[in-house]
Amino acid sequence: MTVNTLYMAQQAYPLQTLKVLTYNIQVGISYTSYRHYLTRSWRHVLPFPGRQENLDSIARFISKFDIVGLQEVDAGSLRSSYINQARYLAQMASFSNWYVQTNRNLGKIAQHSLGLLTDLHAGRVMECKLPGRIPGRGALVALFGEGASELMVGIIHLSLGRRARRRQFDFLTRLVDAHEHVLLMGDFNCRIDQPEFQTFLDRTHLCSPEREFHTYPSWRPVRGLDHILVTPDLKVERTHVYNAGYSDHLPIALEISLPSSLQLTADHRNPLMMPFDKKRVIGID
Repeated sequence: MTVNTLYMAQQAYPLQTLKVLTYNIQVGISYTSYRHYLTRSWRHVLPFPGRQENLDSIARFISKFDIVGLQEVDAGSLRSSYINQARYLAQMASFSNWYVQTNRNLGKIAQHSLGLLTDLHAGRVMECKLPGRIPGRGALVALFGEGASELMVGIIHLSLGRRARRRQFDFLTRLVDAHEHVLLMGDFNCRIDQPEFQTFLDRTHLCSPEREFHTYPSWRPVRGLDHILVTPDLKVERTHVYNAGYSDHLPIALEISLPSSLQLTADHRNPLMMPFDKKRVIGID
């Protein structure tokens, strides 16, 4: 997958810490009640005026993080007014690089995708298809740095069914075990105490810095479906669930201290080089 660069930064700087966020944005649809799954379900198929305003609010919120993993992103179809939401959010939040993986391509109807936004430059980006009886689940994997200083960042959205999740966890076990430094985040569609999740943690060198974070539903969170997993060498300094009502999920953030063996650099952001220009993002003449 090619690297998408939105602007050229004036200089890069080394990172000692990373601010990481995972967020299921539900293609820019805000829910505040269970009844919205019925009354607003049409918004998953058709465009509506409030979507862009909601995306602008998400962009302002995510702009303070170094790495942002997004689930339920539309890569450009009728419902999103043919806007690639990963690109839109990256430009509106002034991220220098964005990556998108479309896992379920329904043409003009929907482009179900994952997104990664960052100021880091990836040496390699991989699109992995996750196993399952119904295709359409994937893992977007980016490698930052080189050799012993390489960090693997994975964005995932797992299946609803337990049998499919078991197969997907098996696949991810083989994937993450090939790397020393790993960040794996996304919508796991299950709690951390589920048997298949615990088996995955037992088989890998990943651990969870949180066990009680409830992220779903956003208006009354009672279930922990969204997670960020890290290898032990990535020291977690802070964890937080944000009460951001832009979706039906809440976002989770971690602040991580990097080991000395990880040498990562990021672009300095220059807001003057990346104004909030909707016409330039959307392509309006």
